[in-house]
Amino acid sequence: MTDPMWLAGLAIAMAITGLISGTLAGLLGVGGGIVIVPVLFNVFPLFGIPEAVQMKLAVGTSLATIIPTSIQSARKHFAKGTMDVPLLKSLAPSICLGVLLGTVLAIWLKGEALTAVFALVAILVALNMGFTGVEWKLRDSFPTGLLRHGLGGFIGAISAMMGIGGGTVGVPILSMFGAPIRGAVATASVFGIIISIPATIGFIWGGWDDPLLPPLSLGYANLIGFALIVPSSMLAAPWGVHLAHTIPPLVLKRAFALFLFLTALRMVYSLTV
Repeated sequence: MTDPMWLAGLAIAMAITGLISGTLAGLLGVGGGIVIVPVLFNVFPLFGIPEAVQMKLAVGTSLATIIPTSIQSARKHFAKGTMDVPLLKSLAPSICLGVLLGTVLAIWLKGEALTAVFALVAILVALNMGFTGVEWKLRDSFPTGLLRHGLGGFIGAISAMMGIGGGTVGVPILSMFGAPIRGAVATASVFGIIISIPATIGFIWGGWDDPLLPPLSLGYANLIGFALIVPSSMLAAPWGVHLAHTIPPLVLKRAFALFLFLTALRMVYSLTV
């Protein structure tokens, strides 16, 4: 890590990762984690970081970078007027509880288990988004009562374990229950704020005394990755918001599905080698 040329190459790679993740945050409401986690998972071994902490460090660092990007993305979407604020308020408590559960499980489980969770959920979401039409839905309105809270808890728990902002799971769930795709993306952009802040705190606390962590890490959140990814992500987030309101909804869903599926294949491959 003292080689200037190597550090320059890493800085360029992280800046490009930030640009891509920021654009996707605005475009799909995914918070960028669906890109950041697999990239960091492949970069960290180059620095000799032990395999036992690679996935947890990737997830924790991703969650930290999602905080400012999601805030900017949510502000832009709110200004567009497509966000379902009442539904968001009703889901927030259950999402928070799910985040707490998911964070505890992520810290307790081995890295391979987190990789498997990431790949499995990404494949399921990709299949749903890739093979259903933009108007496909289970019903015209979001469930109430225990089912609503159960879905909110599921979104929070899975997102915390995957290191994502909530849109990857939240967008298809909202779409299945009648939300227009653009409204689902706008609403899910706020999920990133609700999920990333408590989950990041949990990952910092959970890895605070881990002796395998590299320098410049706060628990399972690496400050080098955070410092390089966040500025470029915030720069690119408005680009994605603009695209989300100009691209045809069906094209948006298909692009989302293809990206998720390719990401899942990368993660599955990492479990077999």
